[in-house]
Amino acid sequence: MNAPTQHVLDITPFRARRERLLARMHALGGGVAVLPTAPERARNRDAHYPYRHDSYFYYLTGFREPEAVVVLVAGAENRSILFCRAKDEEREIWDGYRYGPEAAQAAFGFDEAWTIGDLERRLPDLLANQPVLWSGLGYDGEWDGKVMAALNTVRANARSGVVPPHSVRDIRAELDEMRLIKDDFELATMRRAASISAGAHRRAMAATRPGRFEYEIEAELLHAFRAAGSQAPAYTSIVASGRNACVLHYVENDCRMADGDLLLIDAGCELDGYASDITRTFPVNGRFSGPQRDIYELVLAAQGAAKAAIRPGAHWNAPHEAAVRVLAQGMLDLKLLGGSLDGVLENGDYRRFYMHRTGHWLGMDVHDAGEYKQDGDWRLLAPGMVLTVEPGCYIRPDDKVPEAFWNIGVRIEDDAVVTADGCEFITEDAPRSVADIEAVMREAQA
Repeated sequence: MNAPTQHVLDITPFRARRERLLARMHALGGGVAVLPTAPERARNRDAHYPYRHDSYFYYLTGFREPEAVVVLVAGAENRSILFCRAKDEEREIWDGYRYGPEAAQAAFGFDEAWTIGDLERRLPDLLANQPVLWSGLGYDGEWDGKVMAALNTVRANARSGVVPPHSVRDIRAELDEMRLIKDDFELATMRRAASISAGAHRRAMAATRPGRFEYEIEAELLHAFRAAGSQAPAYTSIVASGRNACVLHYVENDCRMADGDLLLIDAGCELDGYASDITRTFPVNGRFSGPQRDIYELVLAAQGAAKAAIRPGAHWNAPHEAAVRVLAQGMLDLKLLGGSLDGVLENGDYRRFYMHRTGHWLGMDVHDAGEYKQDGDWRLLAPGMVLTVEPGCYIRPDDKVPEAFWNIGVRIEDDAVVTADGCEFITEDAPRSVADIEAVMREAQA
């Protein structure tokens, strides 16, 4: 079976990442890094969940097949080695094309490639006389066992003059730092993913009517994702109407939408291994009521304050602090809370209606790799970082709250790239203002 031709991968950025990692390993004493992709997972009996590669592995290889391991040797001569499934034309009849070592070495730019069956035999030799073993220990018990078995084989040969690695270090810590700053290839992919997801949200708005079910709107999203070329949703879509919007991770998506309700959609596609993440909240009937508009405009203002706080040199928590200050003042103005702004911020009363953070890193994973603090202090933002900006307000029935606000849940989320002088929302194509949302829905319902 010939290689698929519908998607030609540029391997340049993957090779560059391997070279950067090898340079970093040299700076920290050299050694050998061993990193597997994700295993296949059974859904039930002999049916499997749709396969998705491990993000760390893909970041270095661009290789999407299961049963694969990458080995990087930072020695006198650097080596990049791929272990993958053997070429098997009979299995390809059942499961589709597989590269095999020879084709994979050429296609993905490795120095060497071997079958995955060779790993157990070759890994001890690769570890021998290396000062450091770089791995991702603690993530997968079965994989830990394989690595430790190879290490013990090296140790057992110590009397013949073989020296085992003297330390084991977590390769993910180094990769987290690399993944935190996106290169041009990554940003281009994420912009395409954002555009697809924004179009899906616009389609969902146009399809929403009182009486339809949440899952019907979820189907519109999934159709738009796949029709535009994305491989899958980046996470389980949230399509939450009415009181369901006050459940942060509501995913049942099985209720009938009522006239007068808001619909909160948190959904994004994954494209070529990279996630997008958008939330929009809008009225099922196409027109915001007065209380709905009040809460929506408050959350939108909080998002604007958070966006204005994102710039190189600002600390990670600055957008959250800016959003919380706007939200807390708005809660006081709308009589959702009593007291003073300083008092509400100090005692945390605002958390009754806003209980989550204002954002997270975004990249290959929807909650992407990277620490939020360094040496106990919030990390400083830098160009190339990508984060979400997603303030919200969720008001459950409560005798202390005006009834007009009950069961209003609003979240507005966009994907932000930190630029040289601020930030760029790459999800702007998803309607966000009250006027734009109502215009889209008015046109669709005409």
